[in-house]
Amino acid sequence: MSDEFELMQRLDVQLSHVWMVRTFLKHSDEAEEDEELALVHRRLYDFALALGGHLKNDDAAGYIRQATKKWRRLREANELFLEIQPEISNHTNFKMAATSLNLAVTEIGRLLGKIENE
Repeated sequence: MSDEFELMQRLDVQLSHVWMVRTFLKHSDEAEEDEELALVHRRLYDFALALGGHLKNDDAAGYIRQATKKWRRLREANELFLEIQPEISNHTNFKMAATSLNLAVTEIGRLLGKIENE
């Protein structure tokens, strides 16, 4: 197995967490009422959508290239959600979604070499 293929698989594991948070946010009543929250779940969707075809075709190089290209928007969506989450809801579900998204996005950044290992 190539290093690129292994990296794609590791990234995709983290993307599964991003996808679950996106699904939770999309189907929350709060997303219908808050434009910033809707923007977060749309950006998470856009990131996943950009990678899906590459994964399906086992195109590791394309997957990594696209993930790197879309990284900034994913990071910004995460930062926005962390900022607005306390205003949107202090319910445990939202707190856990923020923690989960932040961990997954941080690991994606590390895997892409955008965040240094601590």
